[in-house]
Parts: sequence; C-alpha cells; structure tokens
Amino acid sequence: MSSTVPRTLKRPALAALCAAALALTACGPSGSSGGQAKDAGPFPGLSGPQIADKAVKATKKAGSLTLDANLTTADGPIKAFMALDTEGRCAGTMTMGATGTMELIKTGEVAYLRFDEAFLRDQNKGGSKEETDAVLKALKGRWMRTDVTDPEAKDSLEMCELDAMLDEFETGVNSAERGVETTVNGKKALTLTEKDGDTTYRFYVATEGEPYLLKIEQKGGEEPGTMSFLDYDKPVPAKKPAAEDILDLDELGAE
Repeated sequence: MSSTVPRTLKRPALAALCAAALALTACGPSGSSGGQAKDAGPFPGLSGPQIADKAVKATKKAGSLTLDANLTTADGPIKAFMALDTEGRCAGTMTMGATGTMELIKTGEVAYLRFDEAFLRDQNKGGSKEETDAVLKALKGRWMRTDVTDPEAKDSLEMCELDAMLDEFETGVNSAERGVETTVNGKKALTLTEKDGDTTYRFYVATEGEPYLLKIEQKGGEEPGTMSFLDYDKPVPAKKPAAEDILDLDELGAE
C-alpha cells in the first residue's frame, strides 16, 4: 500500500461500540421473574420484561434510525452520531478519545471516509515525519472513496449495518422493573430499570406510537455510557460528496 494511505483502523476501538450495544441490551441474570405486571400507566397488564421484549421487537422492525452514543470503553471514550438504514445507507461521525474524528458516508456499494488531522496523525503514529506529512497533504479535508468489499474498510463500515446491530438486541432483559414515566428527546417514555451487581441499566421505551427503545443507559460497571435512538424511519442523508472533494485511492497507487 502506498505510504500516503492511512494504516488500518484500530479494530478494538471501532468494534467496542457494537460490543457495548450487546452488553447494554442483553444484561441481567436469566431465569429471573422480573418486575410485576401493573394495570396502571403505560402498557397496562405487562411486566417489565414483557415491555422490554415488546420494545426490542419493535426496534428490530425499524427501517432506519439515528444512533447517538457516548460510551466509555477499554480503548477510551467513544462518541458516535450515525444515521443508518436497512438498505445499507449511513452517514455520520465517530470520535474515539483524543485520537480524532472520522466522518463516514455509505451510499450502497460505495463508501466515503474523511478523517480530521488528529485522527490521521494517530493512525500514522510511529511513521516518519515525511510519511505523516504526505498523508496530511493527500487526505486532510478530502473524502477517500472505497468499495464496501475492501477488507481494510470493513471495520470502519461495521457501524453502517443496521440489521446486524439490531440483531444484537436480544430479548435477554429478564428482571427489569417498571419505573417512572419521563420524557426522552421530547417523547414520552417509560423507564425500565435492571441491576446486575454494581451496574444499573435503564431502558427508556416510547409510550406513544410504536414502543421503540429511545435510550439505553448504563451506570457503573466497566463500560458505562448511553445510547439514544432518534429519528426512526426517517430518510438517511447519505449523499455522495462533491467530486472535487473525493480522492480515489487508485490515484495514490494503493494496492
């Protein structure tokens, strides 16, 4: 590969976001009877686990959504704001600790990646000054075009797979207790709370319209954080960047 092409992205940092989604939605000791059913308030007659199951099923049927995540992982803090749909389109940003921000657009079989200077410098850590300067000159402020089948782009594009992400939402919340009614991002919601040792999970389920998951929150434990789910079934703003802002890696002699 040409010395002007960034090194492969660090898989642990990118995969951590998906791993956190799984941990947040499949917690709790199996076999627990869960909270008692209540006739008052939203979802009359349903227990906490039954409401959680209903929310997971509704969320998995969504055609699109926007993920707003703020997580603490073994690789440092991760922030992501990504709109994605089941047709393979996505658009958004991901920031990993102090290592900078990656922007991503996927329009089907083609993806475009753009990195800020901090990200490019981190990815070329250990390289010569000449190599780093060459990378910054070639890539700073420009979008890299890549086919989604490119093995080196695979890790970066994991966040674009809505179907795969929603498949992680297993109905494993077995001891959730019904909590207070509240509002999340302007939508009415019911709080479900589950505890596992020193870790507390809160699930916020929409009480009007489809019972979508609106937010998942983890406090305590090794990887606390929040994940909000916005703009269900809205079009994803994934548009090809302007031609003059795109850099085809073939121009750099990438293999």
